[in-house]
Amino acid sequence: MKKNLKIGLFGYGVVGQGVYEILTQNKTFGAEVVKICVKDRKKRRNLPESHFTFEKNDILLNPEIDLIIEVINHADEAFDIITTALKNGKKVVTANKKMLAEHLAELVKLQQEQNVSLLYEGSSCGSIPIIRNLEEYYDNELLYSIRGIFNSSSNYILSKVYNENVDFDIALKKAQDLGFAETDPTLDLAGYDALFKLVIIAAHAYGVFVKPEEVLNAGIMNFSRFDMQFAKEKGYKIKLISTVRKVGDDKVAMFVLPEFVTEDRQLYNVEYEYNAVVVEAAFSDKQFFQGKGAGGHPTGSAIFSDISANMYDYKYGYKKHYQENKLSYTTDLPIEIYLRYYEEHNLNQFQFEKITERYYGKDFSYVIGTIKISNLLKIKDYLNTADIQVINTGKLNDI
Repeated sequence: MKKNLKIGLFGYGVVGQGVYEILTQNKTFGAEVVKICVKDRKKRRNLPESHFTFEKNDILLNPEIDLIIEVINHADEAFDIITTALKNGKKVVTANKKMLAEHLAELVKLQQEQNVSLLYEGSSCGSIPIIRNLEEYYDNELLYSIRGIFNSSSNYILSKVYNENVDFDIALKKAQDLGFAETDPTLDLAGYDALFKLVIIAAHAYGVFVKPEEVLNAGIMNFSRFDMQFAKEKGYKIKLISTVRKVGDDKVAMFVLPEFVTEDRQLYNVEYEYNAVVVEAAFSDKQFFQGKGAGGHPTGSAIFSDISANMYDYKYGYKKHYQENKLSYTTDLPIEIYLRYYEEHNLNQFQFEKITERYYGKDFSYVIGTIKISNLLKIKDYLNTADIQVINTGKLNDI
């Protein structure tokens, strides 16, 4: 049965304002924002002061409020807000992917104990409704893999560089000016943002709860014109791809890496601030989702969907997590990578099983070879800090 909702909103940045605007513009929706909690007392805002509070308990302990929406940046503060809200019997909607990825198993247990809902469609892939689809449409489907572009900042930058021949630093600055990338873009460029989303999606797709630090992620922190030159000569585009896939009968592997994408792949034409997800399954075959991944309204639309679901007391079922024959997580998977480097000692870090191509040049060198995810995971920090670039060739994706 549909219910009217009294809402307490934490955060009034780009996403918070987007949520508020969507709610207030829909006059027949049946939800009211009672109070908004913000941190900065000096910041000027576009609503009267009476709408705001600086004390979280004004919302968390308010018996009139039955739904909490959390859209702040700080993961630890968000975790405190959400756990307190759930313990007080309040429903929660959040978009905080870092907090969810780090605490998902704990939060699932808490919401089950308290018999309240925690929904977070806005945490993963912006406006694409991937979590609800995994929960409802694919709940009993045998999934082979889920792959996609989960980070719009890196995709915007790579699109500018590839399509417009813009220097990487200029493309990054443009992404920051548009609000697609943070002042400190490390989370986006090193693949951490995409990693958090992948961990969340894997929990719904395969029922596995994996800590972010146990998953390989390498991004485009050290991307160079030589990498783009190589890709263009081969007819590839470079995309930062998140992958979770079934390995054998009882395991799943997952990783985030830049990848050479060929023209015949659906992700090839996903450009700028768009996200995309490709779901490959036994019965429904291959399906493709695309939508904007950055900005207040795309994320706000996903949060709005969660608010609407709360009106009907919807909860995630986590059916694949609770099934008898659970899958386990593995890093014992070979992939083929391109490794661009300048100094020969960089190669000492890599335990290649087989090298199929080598190039020694005056400006740069590269090798292409097969290596296990487990060996790359051992040097995860090195991949994002050394003056090298690792790119998945994509040729072993179907193993």
